[in-house]
Amino acid sequence: MNMRKLKFGKSRTSGRGFYIALALSLVAVGAATFVAIDRTVGDLKGQTLELPSSSINQWGYPDDAEDVNNTQSDVPKTPSSEASSKPASSEPASSKEAEQTAAKESVFALPVNADITKGFSNGELVKSETMGDWRTHDGVDIKGDAGTPVKSASDGTVKEIKTDPMWGVCILIDHGNGYVGHYYGLNETVQVKVDQKVAVGDVIGSIGETNQLEIAEAPHLHFGLKKDDKWIDPMSVIK
Repeated sequence: MNMRKLKFGKSRTSGRGFYIALALSLVAVGAATFVAIDRTVGDLKGQTLELPSSSINQWGYPDDAEDVNNTQSDVPKTPSSEASSKPASSEPASSKEAEQTAAKESVFALPVNADITKGFSNGELVKSETMGDWRTHDGVDIKGDAGTPVKSASDGTVKEIKTDPMWGVCILIDHGNGYVGHYYGLNETVQVKVDQKVAVGDVIGSIGETNQLEIAEAPHLHFGLKKDDKWIDPMSVIK
């Protein structure tokens, strides 16, 4: 019985010895590692660490690199100040156009200096003495004996010369700015030709007796005026 106790006690003592030896070994290894690190640090203290002249910053660019914001583009830039420096016209375009139109406005005069025997009806129906019906009178009738000179009412270009079966001999003159003068009932002998330029007061022909639509009336010139292809009262522009 005593022999078993003795053997058990020896087994426990030998197990403790193993762990003590293991601990001493770990301490020895740690001490050796510490000594090696200490020597390395000591060696480094006596040396100067040289870095390259150009180091890398936190954005990945060398510190001595040019600022990317200062890099100039090869594409030429158009300064916006040039456009803004040009003074804008204070006068509306519509006002300028109105002035230009007024400057070019034609001056009109009576083609025959005589009395008006029948005026412009402005779309209203009037009695025709010759035809015996009611119709519009799209012009003015100017009294004059046969052979009385007829003059151009304004500057312009002769657009057409024709003989109408009802209106007789007719001359159309483009007076510009949308105005076209219609001279009806002229004598067969005219004094202008197509595309000829005329001035206000130039003689273009004479009063005739070729106007069959108004033949029952006394001799006269039927003068009509269109503005932008619409009949207007000639007296509204004649000074």
